[in-house]
Amino acid sequence: METNHPITRRESLKRIARISAGFAGAALGVSPLLPTGTTHAATADNRFLVEGVGSKEGYKIKELTRKVFEAAGGMGQFVSKGDVVAIKPNISWARRPELAATTNPEVVEAVVELCLDAGAKKVRIADHTIHDARRCFALTGIGQVAKKTGADLVFPRASLLRPMKLNGHRLDVWRVFVPFVEADKVLNVPIAKVHGLSTLTLGMKNWIGGVGGRRSSLHQDIHQSIVDLAQFFNPTLTLIDATRVMITNGPSGGSPSDVAVKNTLILGNDPVAVDAKAAGLFGYQPNEIGFIRLGQKWGLGSYDPQGLTQRKVAL
Repeated sequence: METNHPITRRESLKRIARISAGFAGAALGVSPLLPTGTTHAATADNRFLVEGVGSKEGYKIKELTRKVFEAAGGMGQFVSKGDVVAIKPNISWARRPELAATTNPEVVEAVVELCLDAGAKKVRIADHTIHDARRCFALTGIGQVAKKTGADLVFPRASLLRPMKLNGHRLDVWRVFVPFVEADKVLNVPIAKVHGLSTLTLGMKNWIGGVGGRRSSLHQDIHQSIVDLAQFFNPTLTLIDATRVMITNGPSGGSPSDVAVKNTLILGNDPVAVDAKAAGLFGYQPNEIGFIRLGQKWGLGSYDPQGLTQRKVAL
């Protein structure tokens, strides 16, 4: 029975085992990037990052997505048989994929398929959209992805938002979109683009779409709000879609002239390192972006390359 008092993430997840199992790297001929027996959480011993680049004309985005996961040892390293997986793309805007306001549907489709191939019992795609959700699902192509793959497309509604203790440095109790805290594994799949308030929106900022409430309140001291939310959700992995990026008029854009083609995907288990790598695509150093600096300061991750296992793949 739902209670009216705020619950903690620990209370919400007390029945969920978040330890990864079923390593698949050996079957692919790729050595896993995480030591056997570790959890998904990035530590000083298991931080990794894979950069995938589509360097050939006519490369397939879905194929590049699969190649990036193969370089990390395969999705089976992170998603186990019987898992319920929640995928968080950025589909907040009713924009076509080529306008780079939302995560490329081909990336999301490949991630869903990889989760199902790894034995996931259920895959759910969810985002608390800004524009009307039905229009967002239709125009972004994510609705078609759900229909094609059999993934659940979760409609944002009040009954799925519950007050929870964030225990952040700025944010205390906030209404959280429950599909992300009830899942066994959470995959953050944002698009990289510029943002008028936070300079960039990458992986950590994508979690503003994981909660309800007044977004204007989150935009006050936005960099700390971003880090508070990212620490709460603590995804299993972050995969940044930078196949096309928005270089001006972010975050909503609306014109092809706002877009640059980068043909890049960035995958990792350290959200700070992943965002730092993506920031470089826009010409920024990590310490120039407030939420990246704060993410390192508060121990969410690190943009220090020392101890970060990196691989680069091309297609």
